[in-house]
Amino acid sequence: MSSPEAAPGDDTAEVVERYRCHVNAGLASLFKFMGFDAVEWKAEGSTIWDTEGRDYLDLLAGFGTLALGHRPAAVVAGVRDQLDRMPLSSRVLFNKPVSDLAARLAAILPGDIAKSFFCNSGTEAIEGALKLARLYTGRPGVVATEGGFHGKTLGALSVSGREVYRQPFAPLVPGVTHVPFGDTDALAAAVGDSTAAVVLEPIQGEGGVIVPPDEYLPAAREICDRAGALLIADEVQTGLGRTGALFACDHSGVVPDIICLAKALGGGVMPLGAFSSTPTIWACLEENPLLHSSTLGGNPLACAAGLAAIEEITRNGLPARAARLGDHALDRLRDLQAAHGDMITDLRGRGLLIGVQFRDADVAGLVIAGLAQRRVIAAYTLNNPEVIRIEPALTIPEADLDRGISALADSVEQTKGLLAQLD
Repeated sequence: MSSPEAAPGDDTAEVVERYRCHVNAGLASLFKFMGFDAVEWKAEGSTIWDTEGRDYLDLLAGFGTLALGHRPAAVVAGVRDQLDRMPLSSRVLFNKPVSDLAARLAAILPGDIAKSFFCNSGTEAIEGALKLARLYTGRPGVVATEGGFHGKTLGALSVSGREVYRQPFAPLVPGVTHVPFGDTDALAAAVGDSTAAVVLEPIQGEGGVIVPPDEYLPAAREICDRAGALLIADEVQTGLGRTGALFACDHSGVVPDIICLAKALGGGVMPLGAFSSTPTIWACLEENPLLHSSTLGGNPLACAAGLAAIEEITRNGLPARAARLGDHALDRLRDLQAAHGDMITDLRGRGLLIGVQFRDADVAGLVIAGLAQRRVIAAYTLNNPEVIRIEPALTIPEADLDRGISALADSVEQTKGLLAQLD
């Protein structure tokens, strides 16, 4: 893959200064601190080039958004075709891309989930799901999990589980109870006759790639059924093949009442989210169809991207590929952990959602900086900064995945040497 043409105009220092002055100075400092002091310019597959023509291996994939890699040809073509016809909707006529995407989702979603509302992001999907649960049950309460991450708008933040993001905006939406993730007894004790819904990720992503016990999701399903509460599965990060199944809840055979999608749904080309449910539950939204709406959600461009993305993921068997590559990566990472057990305290994951836990956040930060020196892009998880995620495109060439893991091993060695010098 050849290097792209050089970027015209501004140099890196000018872009960084405009970030400081007009975007967010703290964000600019964070990028520089992590070692990513460059300006992205062009990307394809699992490679990004900066404005100086240097290439980077992407093991982050936009926090799971780029399941098909950067600029997947089929999705770009679908969006370009729609762009030539009608980019945005009039909002008062029927929209064919919306109907096509909703029908396609109904064909692949678990159980009898068959109706969808399209929005622009995962956090919007969570907001809609919470509203639907309250509307359907007539109850105010929500039970969520510690370490869970559902977004940063007010309702989504209220059910997210890390105080560093919640506390500055208190008081948040009332009626939310947080319980330890994976703890069936705590969940059962918290769910009662005032609970509208339990919202959880089948595998916690930002919590540090936490895979719950096998019995956890089936137990959550039973607890909700017993109390008359709805089960909301946040599959914003895990959905559409990431964990080695089309949906992470498929691993346990659990069918949620409401499922939330985003990230990979837009094919890495357009922002797109959705919350979906059964016809029985959805009926409460249909009495007044304007109770929940979005001017830009479900726009034709995004829906064209969604249709192409689902086709690529299913036609090419990407969930199975993610399972195979994930097993291969975990095998290599176990060897790394065996050699550096004083640095790497745990490995977790399913498919191509893998967490490498270090002994503390400072060590993880130094390892990320070492990866940046090797032009490999990775990041820690937002609710557990001791954990570096391995979350590449589901289409990443196996040789590139191996190269990334080798770079991680080199960075761990380098960090170990730095720490030894400080002792």
